[in-house]
Amino acid sequence: MTVLRRIAGVLAATAVIGTATPATTALATGTASPSPSASAVLPSGLYGGSDPRFDGVWRQSLALLAQRAVGVTPAVKAVDWLAGQQCANGSFAAFRAEPTAACDAKVIVDTNSTAAAVQALKAAGGHDAAADKAVTWLKSQQNTDGGWGYNPGSPSDTNSTGVVIGALAAAGASADRSPYDLLAKWSVACDEDGGGALAYQPDKQGKPAANADATAAGVLGALGKGFVATAGKAPAKDRACADSDKTLTREEVARNGAAYLAGAMSKTGHLVSTLPGAASQPDYGNTADAVVALAAQGWTEQAQKPYAWLEAHAAPWAEQSGPAAYAELILAAHAMGADPRDFGGTNLVTALNATGPAPRAAAAKHAEKHAEGKKSGNSVWWIVGTGLVAGIGIGFLFSGRRKQQQL
Repeated sequence: MTVLRRIAGVLAATAVIGTATPATTALATGTASPSPSASAVLPSGLYGGSDPRFDGVWRQSLALLAQRAVGVTPAVKAVDWLAGQQCANGSFAAFRAEPTAACDAKVIVDTNSTAAAVQALKAAGGHDAAADKAVTWLKSQQNTDGGWGYNPGSPSDTNSTGVVIGALAAAGASADRSPYDLLAKWSVACDEDGGGALAYQPDKQGKPAANADATAAGVLGALGKGFVATAGKAPAKDRACADSDKTLTREEVARNGAAYLAGAMSKTGHLVSTLPGAASQPDYGNTADAVVALAAQGWTEQAQKPYAWLEAHAAPWAEQSGPAAYAELILAAHAMGADPRDFGGTNLVTALNATGPAPRAAAAKHAEKHAEGKKSGNSVWWIVGTGLVAGIGIGFLFSGRRKQQQL
């Protein structure tokens, strides 16, 4: 789900395989993060401390979605910052350093940032007009094949199609043309290598090749769900890939994709990165996305092993990667019905909140605690003074502290 993986997918689809530079590969795999220059000042409403040029809107959207999923009310300035990134036509770019300036041809908008922002603004509330305007723009960018590409006018891909479907669902809207036939067309036949998976895009011969990241996005898209999903009802049918002599239905696309993901993680409990030029390594973000997809499909039993693997191994990755990573893990826990405040000993919610402006509930508790402490302190001295005047030797048991509930 991380935007750098999506950028890498776009690059891989449009460039010669193997030409990715080490720096690009490091960014795409999450092993390195661009840092702002010494003179750069990050917006006070933004989550995360790394350079937001590539993922500002994306990581902000995921952070807000994760907070709302666990009942946390985001800071007003965090939501306002996201809404303020919108262009006049309704679209969003990855980041705009000067949001008051008009979006010109130099501002590269994309469907992924826009769709993520729609989901976040709808969840946070208070910016329905902005979200609806973004939905209108997204609908105008639908390709004739029913899907969406990363940038306006680019060929459709499964990841972009999936995230836009989620945005439309969050807004209670529908596409002008069905995107589900496209997902079915890009589903790998069960008797082929990677059977059941979805392709990011077909290869030059028009043949789909398995892509785990695209599969997780495609499963959620086929189910008509966004980033925030709860465990679905387990289907009565077999949990195995099954072909049909007809075009696959949405349900069949989701089932087959889930079967592929479950099989891919059955031995190790995780997926591996397959980016051009990158060494094979565990893909924490993709594994978290796969857990959400499996849970949404109702296959929580198959998602237990990868979720346990994430609990045991993913906290250091999230600490290094920032708010979007914390959000992905929170959303995985939420989908599984687990407690993200006790994720292998890590409170993911507290960790996410610490990367940006304090949520409204936390700020209110802090103010309440401060005021109560002052009031209680005054009361102590009044009581002590009264006791001294009365000449009564009484010991006072007093605590001005209130145990703060973890956010």
